[in-house]
Amino acid sequence: MRIHIGKYVNFIGPYQIAEKILFWLNRYEDDRVNELGRWLAGGDGEDSLLMKFCLWVESKRKRKVKIHIDNYDVWSMDSTLALIILPMLKQLKETKHGAPCSMRGFDQASNSSAQHCFDFYEKEDDIAFEYGQTEWSNIMDELIWTFEQLQPDYDWENQYTITKAELDLTDYPEDEGKDMIPVRWKTEGEYDWEGMKKHNNRIQEGLELFGKYFTSLWD
Repeated sequence: MRIHIGKYVNFIGPYQIAEKILFWLNRYEDDRVNELGRWLAGGDGEDSLLMKFCLWVESKRKRKVKIHIDNYDVWSMDSTLALIILPMLKQLKETKHGAPCSMRGFDQASNSSAQHCFDFYEKEDDIAFEYGQTEWSNIMDELIWTFEQLQPDYDWENQYTITKAELDLTDYPEDEGKDMIPVRWKTEGEYDWEGMKKHNNRIQEGLELFGKYFTSLWD
């Protein structure tokens, strides 16, 4: 597998050019930046020649994406994907700047569809915001844990071995000349099947979370 994905292509238009021209002004605090950008764009009427040129240039610019998949990448595709997904999840948790609006805590904010008519909810906004952020952080932790279990070099089932099974490979006289030799065990082995089942169920729940919040994986 060889992957090269370049940076996102940023649009350069009249407003961005206005920021460069008036570089000493803060566009959020000084209306002159937006006023110049609006004028360069053609105002409220037809797009200016500059705007049309910027749009034409934008149509020609593409994000660089080169992906080559080898046959062996799909022999165990789930393992291959787990190798890629885990570091991306860790990076997202480290650098994320927000949380999905679907977090339950956000629905209690004063500007939510549920509470927008009650002014006294505004004082609870900070609490609701922090709750939503915490909820998303916990979900991210669960996703990371899930894909840690799925790494090709991690045998999570081994921790539930109480006594390891061991085959009896002794040559017995009564087996001589037989086409089929019975399987014999020195130790049959003992395992915490209940603990293994719970662990596997948690992995499956994590994968369901990954599917549920797949479109929310952004920074």
